[in-house]
Amino acid sequence: MNIGPYVLPNTCFVAPMAGVTDRPFRQLCKRLGAGYAVSEMVTSRPDLMRSLKTSQRANHDGEPGPIAVQIAGTDAPMMADAARYNIDRGAQIIDINMGCPAKKVCNKWAGSALMQDEVLALDIVSAVVQACAPLGVPVTLKMRTGWCHTAKNAVQLARAAESAGVQMVTVHGRTREQGYRGQAEYDTIAAVKAALRIPVVANGDIDSPGKARAVLAATGVDAVMVGRAAQGRPWIFREIVHFLATGEQLAPPLVAEVKQLLLAHLQDHYSLYGEFIGVLSARKHIGWYVRALPGGEAFRDLINTLPDCRTQWAAVADFFDELNARMDRLPQPMRPTHHLDSDLNKNMETLQ
Repeated sequence: MNIGPYVLPNTCFVAPMAGVTDRPFRQLCKRLGAGYAVSEMVTSRPDLMRSLKTSQRANHDGEPGPIAVQIAGTDAPMMADAARYNIDRGAQIIDINMGCPAKKVCNKWAGSALMQDEVLALDIVSAVVQACAPLGVPVTLKMRTGWCHTAKNAVQLARAAESAGVQMVTVHGRTREQGYRGQAEYDTIAAVKAALRIPVVANGDIDSPGKARAVLAATGVDAVMVGRAAQGRPWIFREIVHFLATGEQLAPPLVAEVKQLLLAHLQDHYSLYGEFIGVLSARKHIGWYVRALPGGEAFRDLINTLPDCRTQWAAVADFFDELNARMDRLPQPMRPTHHLDSDLNKNMETLQ
């Protein structure tokens, strides 16, 4: 699969997630099999683009390419300027955010709120494409199925975006109204794929190798994008890639390997954010890693009390050493929360 001139090694991608897909997390996911990763969204507001928070979000030091940056905003010229700004700082692909359901984003008519105003949405797409094309930088788009269940306009927006020069579209199988509630639906994603010539990526509730294969088969999309299921489980990408290639499930990772992965992730995380922010923002990552492990809940409570990076790092090392004395491998994942229930199976059989 290609995005413009960039050939991707596989069709299992990391979803952009605010506060999660920073450079350390993206690099870890790529090392563990992800074929592509997009940065968490960065603002197009010029007064914020040079802030410390935005510069950390847009940090790509040592990251293997292609470097993809997601931008968010409501003003077409401002979005075009943001695209050029990020290209000057290493972005090789620009992704437009029309999928974020967060109230603080949508209340400003950014993110998925743009799907309510198709004229503005397409003005933004055209402006960003026109800014990027002379620089040879592909533009992609991430969207939802629509604003609400009575206003699903992903197909028409995706068609218009393709005509404007967008080179890949990712669709999360929920409306903005749903947020992350309920189950993702894939009928709309299949319809977008059928309507477009450019690559289409399915996102939403892809939380296991079997689910990834089922979604690919049912929708005909070119790739799948994994978000929340990778939090604390970044090896899900190699599991999916291996399963798609062989039909075989990989064994859960060794406890010793997970210890090494998490400790290295923490070191990279601390180096990016520094002592004060680093110890606080690492807590969520540690919590995701241990949430399903024996003693994980109590350990999460402990981690939230530790005041510095050194103590936090040492506590994580001790936790996994104690766990390794009891088991060689992580336990098999519990049945995914968003499993293939009977209704979804019927839906997929209809699509196939």
